[in-house]
Amino acid sequence: MFSENKKGKQNESSSIQNLIAKGTKIVGTFSSEGDIRIDGIIEGDVITPGKVVVGKTGEIHGSLESSNAHFEGKFAGKLKLTGTLTLKASAHIEGEVITEKLAVEPGATFNVTCVMKSTVKDIKGEQKTKKTA
Repeated sequence: MFSENKKGKQNESSSIQNLIAKGTKIVGTFSSEGDIRIDGIIEGDVITPGKVVVGKTGEIHGSLESSNAHFEGKFAGKLKLTGTLTLKASAHIEGEVITEKLAVEPGATFNVTCVMKSTVKDIKGEQKTKKTA
């Protein structure tokens, strides 16, 4: 009786994860409700409320909208994040970036126009987006 309840709760709390393997190429719009790991190539738009991890062999040519992104591979296009952009030494990023936080490891290539935004609350308690850099 108790084991059934535990299984149900585990399934509800587990998030959806997607893997685009090395050797895979997707052309077009790719959207997901969960996290995505990309080791292949995507030419087009990637949209998710979750986290995106781009491995060393991964590439995105187009746009990316997500909460957080962790890059070891390549990106060219428009990147819009509501959280943190993390770049490892092997990352190569070109284009336009809008993010709240940025973490860059020495050796990463970061040739972009970058806008840093943070969410602040006004006196009434409503959230507003403020440019910080």
